[in-house]
Amino acid sequence: MVVNRLMEGLADPLFAFGAPGPLELAIIAGIILLLFGSSKLPTLMRNLGRSTNEFKRGMSESTDEEEPAAKREEKS
Repeated sequence: MVVNRLMEGLADPLFAFGAPGPLELAIIAGIILLLFGSSKLPTLMRNLGRSTNEFKRGMSESTDEEEPAAKREEKS
């Protein structure tokens, strides 16, 4: 049972030492605040949200384009 937990942790290298806790997240947020400053953070987050939405839109469009090709292959 312990070996299974260790192997599960090795499978996901992002959380190799476990998920970050509240203290670690606060430290990361503090470092980001020091690097970018309080005036640029809203712009940075807004651009991050827009790029995420654009990525999602692109992913849904790519799956929409693949479906007709699959249907054409089935008819052939």
